[in-house]
Amino acid sequence: MPPKLTVIVDGTPMPDEEARLFWGRFSEHMEKNKGDLAGFAKAEGFASVRPAMGPQGAQLVVSRTAKQEPYGNARSNPGSAAVHPKHPNAGPNPRKHKR
Repeated sequence: MPPKLTVIVDGTPMPDEEARLFWGRFSEHMEKNKGDLAGFAKAEGFASVRPAMGPQGAQLVVSRTAKQEPYGNARSNPGSAAVHPKHPNAGPNPRKHKR
């Protein structure tokens, strides 16, 4: 089964079909407006949106009140060792090479 694309709005998951359509609009907007998270959030009636990695795959974290953060690499929701290598539960960092 492919990873699930989810949308979390102020901590509440968006219904699957609505999330799929939201992701479609997000992808289309970002293709036309590279890095314009704030513009997409505003067009959708939200204060902010950011990509993240959730337990089931990619997700968009959307808020009606949180300030928009600059565009960056998708990060996990708090507590995920996979994207936060300095997390206490994370394994060794594969980017560090011992010489």
